[in-house]
Amino acid sequence: AEAGASAIVTNADGLAKLAAIRADLPALATVICTDGPAGDAEGYREALAASKPFATAEATTPDDPALMIFTSGTTGQPKGALHGHRVLPGHLPGFAFTHTPFPSAGDRLWTPSDWAWAGGLLNALLPSLFHGTPVVFGPFRPFDPDEALALMAKAEVRNAFLPPTALKMMRGSDPARYDLKLRTIGAAGESLGREAFVWAKEKLGLPVNEFYGQTECNYVIGSSAALGVSRAGAIGKPIPGHDVTLLDEAGREVPDGVAGQIAVRRPDPVMFLGYWNQPEATAAKFLGDWMLTGDQAIRDSDGYIRFIGRDDDVIISAGYRIGPAEIEDCLLAHPTVAMAAAVGKPHPVRTEIVKAFIVLKPGFERSDRLAEEIRLFVRARLSAAEYPREIAFVDEIPMTTTGKVVRRALRELA
Repeated sequence: AEAGASAIVTNADGLAKLAAIRADLPALATVICTDGPAGDAEGYREALAASKPFATAEATTPDDPALMIFTSGTTGQPKGALHGHRVLPGHLPGFAFTHTPFPSAGDRLWTPSDWAWAGGLLNALLPSLFHGTPVVFGPFRPFDPDEALALMAKAEVRNAFLPPTALKMMRGSDPARYDLKLRTIGAAGESLGREAFVWAKEKLGLPVNEFYGQTECNYVIGSSAALGVSRAGAIGKPIPGHDVTLLDEAGREVPDGVAGQIAVRRPDPVMFLGYWNQPEATAAKFLGDWMLTGDQAIRDSDGYIRFIGRDDDVIISAGYRIGPAEIEDCLLAHPTVAMAAAVGKPHPVRTEIVKAFIVLKPGFERSDRLAEEIRLFVRARLSAAEYPREIAFVDEIPMTTTGKVVRRALRELA
């Protein structure tokens, strides 16, 4: 409804969901179903057979609107990020950086990320098709690590884009059982962390090339082990062609070793044109020519950038600014922990304390003793301010459809 879409191509499942909101979509005039005709929906094959030859393509400029992707909504209501035709060519250098050398003979890519999102569409599908590289489709939800490993083995996948959540879930599986042919792995969307990086290098036999971006401005920081840009726990360095820095609250660039907000200077080939029908939100996204991401990070003396967390997710405890990513990475190092998320819980003296939500690996029982063991495990490895003073064992961590932790939901539970 917000996008004002006039046509939709979907399958039978999508058609059923559409029926419930059809009355709220006055602009929708054409519905095509890939599973065949149903109700007032045309069948895809039938519509294709009855169609006329393609008309001449409209002449467009790089800044003419081409596609719109809604943000994942981790911190608020999703907003439509409108992109120009330059968005795909703008992604190609970063994609080649991650999967160097790309394309290579026999390359075949797969991602569990939905093609409707920036991750699946621009980190995987469109760059691969631009180069004529086959893309494998795996029609399963929710993500199952063993099913994913089996699919990659059967389809002889050579290149994978795997959200960090997927890689962390794979830690409970044994990749050695599968005849994998992987050549490159890219990861983005959440912080991968040192533990998952080391696990993947050992068990999958490859360093994960982590990279960073947002729906509004994607693929601007990255890693490439083949080109010597790789460090455990870092999202990489600014990818050539993108001017990226870290700013303090006054908009000044921060020195190495000091936390700051990731910012990207315009013009940039992958930067959005603006939020759909939200000019005020678009203006608020910028400070001068810097697009503000709302994400905190630290750059070391070698130029590597380590992700801390979103501004909204940074925990303020006894005067310390604590990023959840480092705590979660440490929690994952404990032998009983399958998944973890850390948030701030209001506290009358400390402002906030760290509270961790933990999913245990199969075979381990929840107990106060285990919670205390995990607390001490983290305290011994991080500072006294960073360890979780409270731990809650849960069956699952709430995620967006793109695999990002919905920390606002956990803060409500804290």
